[in-house]
Amino acid sequence: MKYYVLVFFLSVSLLSYSQYTEVINSKRPGFSESPFGVGTGVYQIEGGFFYQKNDRPDFFTTRKSRGIDLFLRSGLFWERFELSTNIKYQKDDIIRNLVTGETNPISGISQFTVGAKYLFYMPKYKDPSKEIRSWKSKTAFDWRRLIPSVGLYAGFNTNALGIDYQVATFSPKIAVLLQNDFSPDLILVTNFIGDYLTIDNNRTIGYITTLTYAFTPRFSAFGEHQGMFTRYTKNYEIGGGLAYLFHKDLQIGLNLRTDHQIDYLNIYGGLGLSYRIDRHKDKLIMSKSNQEGSGKVQYKRDGFFKRLFNKKSRRGKKPSKRKSRKKRKTNTRRR
Repeated sequence: MKYYVLVFFLSVSLLSYSQYTEVINSKRPGFSESPFGVGTGVYQIEGGFFYQKNDRPDFFTTRKSRGIDLFLRSGLFWERFELSTNIKYQKDDIIRNLVTGETNPISGISQFTVGAKYLFYMPKYKDPSKEIRSWKSKTAFDWRRLIPSVGLYAGFNTNALGIDYQVATFSPKIAVLLQNDFSPDLILVTNFIGDYLTIDNNRTIGYITTLTYAFTPRFSAFGEHQGMFTRYTKNYEIGGGLAYLFHKDLQIGLNLRTDHQIDYLNIYGGLGLSYRIDRHKDKLIMSKSNQEGSGKVQYKRDGFFKRLFNKKSRRGKKPSKRKSRKKRKTNTRRR
């Protein structure tokens, strides 16, 4: 059961019918993004330092880059909806003369993207804990797990950038976000991305796929592959990293990657953390007895941890055993 905790903090959602989770749901340390959001009333910051070294022997090539990458997320209005902002500040050493090795440093905000995503589809999986008739059925693979959850991201790249990183104009960015929950500790996230769609020289079409595996309740690793296609180039990168959960609201992660080229070296490394302010509130549901004036109020938790650990979130007087059995029977029919 404890493995579910780690899976959540690695930006995945298992058997869940809502967005909020009791453990932080982070996009880092990988580059892909889950279709699931952070939940309403949650304000989350994900940031880190990165360093990139590129020995590509081209003229006017960036040889070294370092900076800070910030990702701000908040769940507003609906559980399936999330707003986000991505800001990157970096400093580059640009090679100007291949003979003398002279470089020209530039710095500033290189990315300022604002967007939102919405979870459109979430498949329902079998609950093996409820299977008591057959061990084979209890341990069999649920083939419905091959059907991914589906989300859509839409945003735009602003031109509020440093002088050396200016682009022609504001430009849209869209992405299809997919997630397969093969097991409680094995998750596949796939993104198909279109970036800078209205600027010919900057337009990028690509994909990212990330496979995450949880080793312990707090520690896991991931592998990632990314393809990016522009008007003039094709680039493929592979990478991986580790993540560790310090607290239900705090996570740290490490990311390393390189590309497939063999004639030069291009290495990227990132180290960062994710932290959230959790002001999520449970939804208040008025029971029939409350409407009749009995004074009993029923609360419903938005996360699935209530089901996972069999916690009851009702407040007030406990119902009689007879009523409890009747309520569980009603809930079973609804499922």
